[in-house]
Amino acid sequence: MLDLFSIFSKGGIVLWCFQSTSEIFTPSVNALIRSVILQERSGNNTFGHAALTLQYKLDNEFELVFVVAYQRILQLAYVDKLLSDVQREFRDKYKNELAAGDSAGGAANLDFTATFHRLLKECEHWAKTQAKIPKQMRSFEDSLKSKKTVASMIERKGEDKGKKSVKIVETAAACNGRAAEAGAGAGGAADDDDVIAASRARLASKLAARGKKEPKAAKSPKSPAAAERKQPRVWALGGAPRDAAGLDYGAPGDDAEAGAARGDLQLVGQMAGDIRELEVEDEAEAEAGAAAGGVFSYFKGLVGSRGLTQADMAPALERLRDHLISKNVAADIANKLCDSVAASLDGKVLGTFESVWSSVRAALTAALLQILRPRRRLDVLRDALHARQQRRPYVITFCGVNGVGKSTNLAKICFWLVENGLSVLVAACDTFRAGAVEQLRTHVRRLNALHPPAGPAGAARVALYEKGYGKDAASIAAEAIRAAAAAGTDVVLVDTAGRMQDNEPLMRALAKLITVNQPDLVLFVGEALVGNEAVDQLVRFNQALADHGGANPRCIDGIVLTKFDTIDDKVGAAISMTYLTGQPIVFVGTGQTYRDLKALNARAVVNALMK
Repeated sequence: MLDLFSIFSKGGIVLWCFQSTSEIFTPSVNALIRSVILQERSGNNTFGHAALTLQYKLDNEFELVFVVAYQRILQLAYVDKLLSDVQREFRDKYKNELAAGDSAGGAANLDFTATFHRLLKECEHWAKTQAKIPKQMRSFEDSLKSKKTVASMIERKGEDKGKKSVKIVETAAACNGRAAEAGAGAGGAADDDDVIAASRARLASKLAARGKKEPKAAKSPKSPAAAERKQPRVWALGGAPRDAAGLDYGAPGDDAEAGAARGDLQLVGQMAGDIRELEVEDEAEAEAGAAAGGVFSYFKGLVGSRGLTQADMAPALERLRDHLISKNVAADIANKLCDSVAASLDGKVLGTFESVWSSVRAALTAALLQILRPRRRLDVLRDALHARQQRRPYVITFCGVNGVGKSTNLAKICFWLVENGLSVLVAACDTFRAGAVEQLRTHVRRLNALHPPAGPAGAARVALYEKGYGKDAASIAAEAIRAAAAAGTDVVLVDTAGRMQDNEPLMRALAKLITVNQPDLVLFVGEALVGNEAVDQLVRFNQALADHGGANPRCIDGIVLTKFDTIDDKVGAAISMTYLTGQPIVFVGTGQTYRDLKALNARAVVNALMK
């Protein structure tokens, strides 16, 4: 019933393999390695690919991976037991070869076939035996509720609610001793009366003090001299005080938007080249700060020289999970990350002076960096220049929920493209929201004022293609792409209407727009402020594009993370979005001006997340 069982090292060397059919399983195993093991998603040991289900187990001491594959329609209850038994038997049989590192050269000498068939028969017999045993209800003593006590559920005044309270477990001997004290006699009752009397006296003194309120001092009237010294407010713009006339950027008769754009001329020339990355904190300072204290300092004393177990890592992982959630990582993603770290460290042998805390923290940091770093190259500027060589426009479609800043960040990306010598056509495909076309029209006028045509007869660097409101967005995008191809425009930026992820008619319309026009890049615009909501938004958008996209659906290719300047160190939304889709964060919005556009620096985000 099993199609494949393979044992290979993390370096890619196959040590032993069993295959019951002539089918080639290499694509499925490669997909498992590429999508799960290399991407630090090994918390769940089950992976589906094509018509197969793959289950795996990691041996971190000898750097081995055990993989079993079977048809997805089958329900095999013994697979987990088989993986554990095979791991144990293989380690015991070839422990010396694995420890010496000779298995790479002598992989053909590892004869494990007879042992595997014996273990497979034993596991199949065990599964049949377990199926005949009727299921029993879990007793109350086995449940988590039985571990709670009355004392642990009492919330006392003055205690810090943010800290976890210590559970007080009362044994039978303690209860008997307390009953004996209760029946000791009048002496104990007298002591209780004294305590009650003292408490009542303190309460009476507090009430008496609260009743005696000091009268407020009367405000002294302002003197005429002070009133005469009052000066009018002086507005400061850019650090230099100006009067109200300095607020007018336009000359008489000039267009208001063009005049305002002239005040932003200092932005011109600052966005040439690749997008600047977010500033990263000095890694040495971050490590020093972590060593000095922080949320994880409790675990620095846990040192060992044996293999790590789940029990050893449980306290550290619990604190890590709470810390990630406090930094705005979605709760489900935080659980999966911690499970992945636990799987990658289970059985790892620590050095003599290596602590559990440092190992867990280093593993989580490496996992976060691996998640944020893109799996494929995504260079918008280079791809746009390549499309210009092919004499076609490079098309980017922006989508997302309402109010996340799609039009604003579209204008920022447009400014960056114009700064690098590309011509842009903006397609106003938001035919639903009132004022959407006027907003893009204002941006286009400002951008053309910042980058005027080369000569009197020169064409504008930024153009707007609009058809008003209430029209079909997919048709407007198709017409805009054809107009850009005819005019020789380099890039087409398609602005779509904001829509909630549960609005099925609008999601169908978005899928139609993408399916009909096949843009080069589909960017999802999301807020850095959201936590668990980011999970639902991305899953629904991807699912809608996959469901309504026809035979070859297009899903989200990249993410634009907006309002990044408003979150301080709560950068968990970047982890949640990237973990879900596996797609990179292409742009990060960090402000309100055209130059407030950055590229994601994975090290900066991880340092902020682990502080």
